Amino acid sequence: MENPVPIQPHVPQPRRRLLAWTAAGAASLAAAALAGCSETAHAHGAGTPSPSAEPSDSFSPAAPVNPSAAAGLPTPSATATVAARSKPVYTVRDLLPNAPGDAIALTIDDGPNPLYTPQVLALLRKYDIRATFSVVGSEAHAHKDLIRAIAADGHTVANHTMTHPQPFSKRSDAQIQQQIADAQSVIVDAGAPAPTLFRSPGGDWSPAVFQAAAKYGMTPIDWDVDPRDWSRPGVPHITEKLMAARPGDILLCHDGGGDRSQTLDALKSVLPALKAKGFAFVTL
Repeated sequence: MENPVPIQPHVPQPRRRLLAWTAAGAASLAAAALAGCSETAHAHGAGTPSPSAEPSDSFSPAAPVNPSAAAGLPTPSATATVAARSKPVYTVRDLLPNAPGDAIALTIDDGPNPLYTPQVLALLRKYDIRATFSVVGSEAHAHKDLIRAIAADGHTVANHTMTHPQPFSKRSDAQIQQQIADAQSVIVDAGAPAPTLFRSPGGDWSPAVFQAAAKYGMTPIDWDVDPRDWSRPGVPHITEKLMAARPGDILLCHDGGGDRSQTLDALKSVLPALKAKGFAFVTL
């Protein structure tokens, strides 16, 4: 890598909080279920989310806890195989301490989507890049062929809950566990290995979420570079944010939850440019 840049100490970046839903707001957004994803709900290590004027990344504020898609599927094992963490993984080195010094990780959330996921997969194949897909269980059940394609191309499949409800940490312990368990079941049923990574909707974490993830043998993962592509801020904005990546960063993008054409257009130039800078893409 030319002019290698040492991994900088991670400095938490302030992140806007989740929107406080009113009954009227919930009803209108439920009607536009896939309008946008995934504004973060936290600052690194922050506590309870507070209201914000920012739009949410929720698929539906009133998403069902136990949708029919998971009915009849085997319940995943709830034997804890990892210790519950007090914070999620924010950088590559947090999870992969022996990763190359020039490693970065691309994570792609909220799919699979029949329009955008195949295009993202083709782009990753073109540049020989492996990524980590945080998939929503209801979408995985609807598009099993895409889950199989993601896994067949060597990408990691992570659990992103069954229906992407928000604010996730405000659900009951039972609802949190059901969301995670149902997604785990349909992802395996769709043909992918049982996920060992979990990403909370909007990056909304709590002790109950950490415990539930650990209960099903998963490590919680977050991100370090957020171009807010879910909000469709324009291709130049997304490109600029992603190109500012440093060694060790986890990049957040989306292939589901709405119109992801800007994300796709940005990745077309960003992926070869980051490789040209000497970065090595790794899966988490």
